[in-house]
Amino acid sequence: MTHHPSRESGEPAAAATSKPSPFPGDLPITDELVRQHKVSESEYRTIVATLGREPSYTELGVFSVMWSEHCSYKSSRVHLRRLPTKGPRVIQGPGENAGVVDIGDGFAAVFKMESHNHPSFIEPYQGAATGVGGILRDVFTMGARPIASLNSLRFGRPDHPRTPELLRGVVAGIGGYGNSFGVPTVGGEVSFDSKYDGNILVNAFTCGVVHKDRIFYGRASGIGNPILYVGAKTGRDGIHGATMASDEFGEGEVTGGGKGSESAKPGEEGIATAASLRSGVRSTMQVGDPFMGKLLLEACLELFQLDLLEGIQDMGAAGLTSSSVEMAGRAKNGIDIDLDRVPRRAKRMAPYEILLSESQERMLLVAKRGCEERVLEICKKWELDAAVIGHVTDTKRWVVRATPGFDPLADAKAAGARVAGESVVVCDIPIDILTDGAPVYDRPRVQAARKGGSEREAPAATRFTSPKAGSWGDELLALCGSPNLGSRRWIWKQYDHIVRGGTAVRPGGDAGVVRVPCELGDRVLYKYLAFSVDCNARQVENDPFVGGAMAVAESCRNVVCAGAEPIGLTDCLNFGNPERPEVMEQFARAIDGIAAACRALEVPVVSGNVSLYNETAGAAILPTPTIACVGLLADEKDVLTPWFKREGDTVIALGVRAGLAKGSDPLGGSEYAAWRTGSRGGAPVLDLELEARLQRLVLTLAREHVLASAHDVADGGLAVALAECCVTAPEGQRDVGARITLPAHDASVSTDGADAVSTAVQFFGETPSLILVSVAQEHVEHVLASARKASVSAEILGQTGGDALLVDAAGATRANLQVPLARLRRAREECLTSIVGE
Repeated sequence: MTHHPSRESGEPAAAATSKPSPFPGDLPITDELVRQHKVSESEYRTIVATLGREPSYTELGVFSVMWSEHCSYKSSRVHLRRLPTKGPRVIQGPGENAGVVDIGDGFAAVFKMESHNHPSFIEPYQGAATGVGGILRDVFTMGARPIASLNSLRFGRPDHPRTPELLRGVVAGIGGYGNSFGVPTVGGEVSFDSKYDGNILVNAFTCGVVHKDRIFYGRASGIGNPILYVGAKTGRDGIHGATMASDEFGEGEVTGGGKGSESAKPGEEGIATAASLRSGVRSTMQVGDPFMGKLLLEACLELFQLDLLEGIQDMGAAGLTSSSVEMAGRAKNGIDIDLDRVPRRAKRMAPYEILLSESQERMLLVAKRGCEERVLEICKKWELDAAVIGHVTDTKRWVVRATPGFDPLADAKAAGARVAGESVVVCDIPIDILTDGAPVYDRPRVQAARKGGSEREAPAATRFTSPKAGSWGDELLALCGSPNLGSRRWIWKQYDHIVRGGTAVRPGGDAGVVRVPCELGDRVLYKYLAFSVDCNARQVENDPFVGGAMAVAESCRNVVCAGAEPIGLTDCLNFGNPERPEVMEQFARAIDGIAAACRALEVPVVSGNVSLYNETAGAAILPTPTIACVGLLADEKDVLTPWFKREGDTVIALGVRAGLAKGSDPLGGSEYAAWRTGSRGGAPVLDLELEARLQRLVLTLAREHVLASAHDVADGGLAVALAECCVTAPEGQRDVGARITLPAHDASVSTDGADAVSTAVQFFGETPSLILVSVAQEHVEHVLASARKASVSAEILGQTGGDALLVDAAGATRANLQVPLARLRRAREECLTSIVGE
């Protein structure tokens, strides 16, 4: 490979940069150095052609992070364009720090979800904590005060030796940052699978609320306006974090602690060279400070209130580089930065390190001209470092300067080395080539070969073995007590889910609900927002299109079951190596499924994140396109929860019960099949028109206040959903049992064990588009009539009451299960004990 195209083409050698760098530690550009920076040969040729010369060492680092998957989305942009992103409520779609949707009365919800997967696998506590901190900053950067957070977590198999450490560390990190910052964590999801053994997922979501006329954007507007650095000082932590997040793990990185115990630690003296970065991933780790993050929030909100700013951007992935480049790119302007003025905490930092550092709790502000002194005063009041480090230009170029030998933290002689006129240009790059002009790839795609051949194509039920007679109750207890289906109380008890006093529905249900005070003149309005996050990755693996659509449908369905109208989505698209055609096919098909469901349910995607290269030693994670939904309640009285409220209510199934959907394989891809047979394959079926009718029906009934409870049927099927309705009442409320009879129906599969199969399908099949509601006797006929009018199937299953769950399934021979509620609750509460202990 040759990285000197000027010499190949016969152009003058003067076109290349040959002058040695004045900054110690800068390395000469070699083939190996370019490879270490994850820049391909063709990409390097583009860099040289654009600059008209070879890049400097610092410029190579800048291209490395800005053209990484994490920052440029170069493998996904061509597909993301197919997502519906507009709608009557959309104020800001993808492309800003977060999406914004109208919630009425002059207010808007601002929300986004981001991944922090690789950092959390290397250092669980700090990886998860800084993921939470980053998404909080993305939201309040838009001018919104954060009001709720969620998380979506994936870990390896429960008995993997690293799973306990990773689970404890991630949960502690989420709680440690979010609790200290003061934003309630109101929900989330957790799943375990062997395909996450070498690459866990940590996806963090935050929503805030802002007045519509006080939204701020990440734009470097106004030629000559001053650019200010605000927040924590810059250190060596997090250098090349964006590049690391766009790379897969090697064989030696799966046992914990990553590579490179000799690598530079945050704040340590010395130059962090590319070679040292690539040999030690711990040097890419960020360290969060939630208390400084809170000060930064309050300072920014005060600055917003005083109308001193033209633009603002979080220094997240790629730090000062990405924040300044993206702000200039959105405004179609240029930026001139003086690195000598950047507050720092480590001695002898080179320009490469200052620009690529991902030290946390930092913001880049564009102030209105003449307002910079007032901005500095407010930052001082909140005990934040702040400095004017540059200005907006009309050049459409990103120009960075620094003075060789200048170090404000070194001895007096070195600190005084800065002399007017002695600074040199260390980067001079057209803005466009770092933003819209970055590479875009439509990578090859091919459908993955089916593993196991015909075995994968066969319905899961054909591999089913009947349990012993009378043991269906034991089957239910085992499922309810499994790590994937049991209670998450051990997790959410470590989160502050009631801080700020607005949490109306706490974790443990279908969706969290938060009451938000909105000041309107001299009065306060209360808005109620619902939040849910979801993805059945095993179904995505089986059929990426249907699985992607199911993730949207279930997240929206959960919000509807809380009494809210879905008004906007954000996604976190977690996949393996996009250079493998089968992974790219999964990604593209999942995007199409998401888009189809969004159109059917009339809900747009307004923000999101793509996380690729989630694999270790060539083994990819399950494709996991996580979807978070924000819903708006019309009235406080519309709030619904999943648990049965009282005895004597009628239980009704709205939608299609397992086995009735034409062409379905109801046990395929189900938790039950995976547990009983080891089967992962299946053929999920989703009728999006039915799903839309079902969700509209339940939302109408919620607003008519005729439902006592609502709960969607998902992982574990109908029996598990019924168990959850019986035993998820919050502390201080009594659990209520139920007596259920399931009418006989064709299980859609025929085997020698047809009766057992039919029972398993009815109890544990996971066909989507099914919601359980409980209804007082006087409202039953109205609910049934409303369902008929909406063309949604409705079946009366039984009544609530008693201290046990009893379910009879009709068939050639009747099968039943009967489990005391106390045993169900205990099984659910102890589901993580085998991983984290008592």
